[in-house]
Amino acid sequence: MADQREAAVTLPSEPVSVTTARRYAVRTLGEWGLADGTDVADTVRLIVSELATNAIQHTLGQSPTFTLDLILERDEELRIGVTDSHPRWPRRLPAAVQQDNGRGMAIIRILVAESGGRLTVTPTPDGGKTIWIAMPWRTPVA
Repeated sequence: MADQREAAVTLPSEPVSVTTARRYAVRTLGEWGLADGTDVADTVRLIVSELATNAIQHTLGQSPTFTLDLILERDEELRIGVTDSHPRWPRRLPAAVQQDNGRGMAIIRILVAESGGRLTVTPTPDGGKTIWIAMPWRTPVA
């Protein structure tokens, strides 16, 4: 296998794009050998859903698109990145029990920690940011 596999899709910042991003991620990772219906596939699906939702809801209409990047490095690490052009970085917000939203990053942090991964945020040249999730890849590559 090559040292790195990459896939990316740029989508409009609209609610329907969350489903599209999720399906794209699961389909791509399936092509790389990750069976759908596994715990890892379910974790990736939830992470992508939360990151895409945040890119749409929390950019306040200032990012017309977002990009989902999937990178598999040396059959060892899966990186999931969601990039938008809004300058505000994610913040930890108190999530009240009765609150309808605000738990996305907390959910992501828990899933990443459980998988032995890490979360980072990097700036983009245009003033936006990419939220990166890195997780160990324990699946044989097809």
